[in-house]
Amino acid sequence: MRWIVPIVVGLIAYFAIASIGFEGFGWKDWGGLYVNVFTAVVGIALGLPLGILLALGRRSELPVVKTAPVLFIEFVCRSPAVAADLLDRLPAVLPPTVVETPAALTLAIVVIAGFSAAYIAEIVRGGLQAVAKGQTEAAQALGLAPGPMQRFIVLPQALRAVIPAMVGQFISLFKDTSLLFAAGILEFLGASAIANNQPQFLGRGLAPITLLFVAFGFWAFSYNMSRRAASEKRLDTSR
Repeated sequence: MRWIVPIVVGLIAYFAIASIGFEGFGWKDWGGLYVNVFTAVVGIALGLPLGILLALGRRSELPVVKTAPVLFIEFVCRSPAVAADLLDRLPAVLPPTVVETPAALTLAIVVIAGFSAAYIAEIVRGGLQAVAKGQTEAAQALGLAPGPMQRFIVLPQALRAVIPAMVGQFISLFKDTSLLFAAGILEFLGASAIANNQPQFLGRGLAPITLLFVAFGFWAFSYNMSRRAASEKRLDTSR
C-alpha cells in the first residue's frame, strides 16, 4: 500500500501543473544544486548495477568474462585523476553544438557513473569474498544453479556487509559532481562563483558566505545519505 501515496501525489502534481500551463524547463536551463542531485542519482542508479556486474565478472573463472572487468577496474582505480581530466577536456574536444546541449551533461554522467562503477565493483568484490565458503557449498548441496545461488544466497549477504562502504562511495560520488563545472556545466559550486562575480556583488566580501552555504548544502545531503547506512541493522539475519 505504500506505493499508493507517491502515485496519488504525482497525479495531483501533474494535474496542478497541467492546469497552470507550466511546461517546465529543458536541460539547457538546468543549473545549480539540481544538477548535482540529478547527476548523483543517475550515477548511482547506473553505477551500482554495473559495479555488481563487474565484481561478479572479475570473480569469474572464465578468462573471456574476467579479462574485461579486470582491465576496466584496474585502469580506473589506478588513475583516479582521469575522471577530472576527462571532464575538464570535454568542452575542448566536443563540438560547440554538443557542449551547448544536454549531450555534455549526458557524457559527464557517463564518465562519473563509469568511474563510480569501478570503485563499487571493488567494494562488492570485498563483500563477496567475505561470504563464508560454507554458504555456497550448502547451496550447491541443495541443488541450486549458479545464477539463483548468487541471487538468493551470496549477493544478499555480500551487499549487506558492504552497506557502509557503499554509502561512503555514494557520498563521494555526490561530492564529485562539483567537477561538472570544469565541463562547462553550471552546478552548485559554479553557481556560487558566478554569483560572486556579478558587478553588484563585487567588493562586498560575500565569497565566504556563499562558499559556506555551498558547503552546508553538500553536508546536508551527505549527512542524510550517511544516515541511510543505518538501514543495515534491519537487514541483520539474527533479528
